[in-house]
Amino acid sequence: MSPVLAGVLQLLALIAALALAYRPLGDYMAHVYSSKKHLRAEKWIYKAIGANPDTEMRWPAYLRGVLAFSAVGVLFLYLLQRLQGSLPGSLGFRSIDPDQAFNTAASFVANTNWQSYSGEQAMGHVVQTAGLAVQNFVSAAVGIAVAVALVRGFARARTGELGNFWADLVRGVVRVLIPISVIGALVLVACGAIQNFSGIHEVGQFLGGKQEWNGGAVASQEVIKELGTNGGGYFNANSAHPFENPNGLSNLFEVFLILVIPFALTRTFGTMVGSVRQGYAILATMATIWIGFTALMMWTEFHHGGPAFDVAGGAMEGKETRFGIGGSAIFSVATTLTSTGAVNSFHSSNTGFGGGIDMLGMQLGEIAPGGVGSGLYGMLIMAIIAVFIAGLMVGRTPEYLGKKIGTREIKLAACYILITPALVLGFTAVSMALPTPKDSMLNTGAHGFSEILYAFTSGANNNGSAFGGLSADTTWFNTTIGLAMLLGRFLPMVFVLALAGSLAEQKPIPATAGTLRTEKPLFTGLLVGTIMIITGLTYFPALALGPLAEGLAS
Repeated sequence: MSPVLAGVLQLLALIAALALAYRPLGDYMAHVYSSKKHLRAEKWIYKAIGANPDTEMRWPAYLRGVLAFSAVGVLFLYLLQRLQGSLPGSLGFRSIDPDQAFNTAASFVANTNWQSYSGEQAMGHVVQTAGLAVQNFVSAAVGIAVAVALVRGFARARTGELGNFWADLVRGVVRVLIPISVIGALVLVACGAIQNFSGIHEVGQFLGGKQEWNGGAVASQEVIKELGTNGGGYFNANSAHPFENPNGLSNLFEVFLILVIPFALTRTFGTMVGSVRQGYAILATMATIWIGFTALMMWTEFHHGGPAFDVAGGAMEGKETRFGIGGSAIFSVATTLTSTGAVNSFHSSNTGFGGGIDMLGMQLGEIAPGGVGSGLYGMLIMAIIAVFIAGLMVGRTPEYLGKKIGTREIKLAACYILITPALVLGFTAVSMALPTPKDSMLNTGAHGFSEILYAFTSGANNNGSAFGGLSADTTWFNTTIGLAMLLGRFLPMVFVLALAGSLAEQKPIPATAGTLRTEKPLFTGLLVGTIMIITGLTYFPALALGPLAEGLAS
């Protein structure tokens, strides 16, 4: 079987699996977030934290819950790392330095999981499981909760109430993420992923030195790393490591985990607003971009550009032979079009255009299908921008799902889409202007610039993957990328929740003959075009200096 055919068959199998899970999972999550009943375990949690899950919140109260919970998470994870040297199960590793501890705490709480350290050489079992793995669950649940609050803003009328943050958070963890993770961890263990709390083992002598491997609760962390679109690996090689991703079957399963909740949330959205066709329109937009990017990535990585490519059958540098070009391309696009950041190949070794596709996927806002929760609310923001543009073209007040898109709504949407580019381009420009940050680049020229542009694109968009050449464990990058991750995660949520509150207060507008049919293919095309044009205008100059220049020169 040719490598190209193998890649296409993997993609078709993945699409089939996602299609089978789409309706049951989407409907189940709609039921979870609409139910008035509380499970016994949930009641215990509410009692422990002193929350009343039946109290409805307006958007400022909902936002305070998000920010307070996340701030406590940053502080707890920071202290856990700083105290690691004194904790049991540390495997003899010292405490983490302050700047790196801040960066890692910000990273995992912001659902970014950027790692400027080698996991197997820095983090013990307690930090990995009680710190990082816990944040993989709760940070994902926070993203879903904010998305559900925005959906309620569309579904409700004449009220500013968006639900209860604590109830949404707990339900997301207890009813959605944990059950799927238990099943998924068993699948990964069956595929060969490790799951233990063993210490460090010397496995051989190489070139005058020794090689050591340490175990860990890898399968359980791997599954929520992908399911929650987190991305932080137990090992430095991430999902290219055989302990995390043993074979082609586990690789395809991990990609499935990355995509299944973000895609299924469009069904949840459609069910909760009372029109599954609206959910299908958002799904079609996401799927169009995802399939298009995957096809482009496969083409550019399979393309023969010289004798070495001819011998390897494509751009095999930086890729695992267990997965090949097809499996690596599918994984690469899935992880950069979501906020996952996991890698099974090294994106810095992609072709120039391949690296550009990865960057552009993040720069779209990771909305196709995006992170758990963040992909849906990001796409709904773009839908509001699209109906606003359509309204300008026909001279009609824009509406979406029976809600008027007025001055307040469009200002909030505009602020949302401007925050991340400002962070990415601002921090990149300052890093290139100062003399010290450039010392961290392994390469010069266009590829070196791409390393820094990719780092801040990944951080501010809460992705977490990296171009392998950048030495990011410096005070400058730990601090600035940490700030970019926090601001890129929580500032947009402010505008999302404010928008949700504004929409929930409105009186529904009845559809007329002049109402834009947002469930039709025409709107899907308009939405895809809006996303690509806005992103292209924003990032094209920076992309032209980096991956485009490199690709055209090769």
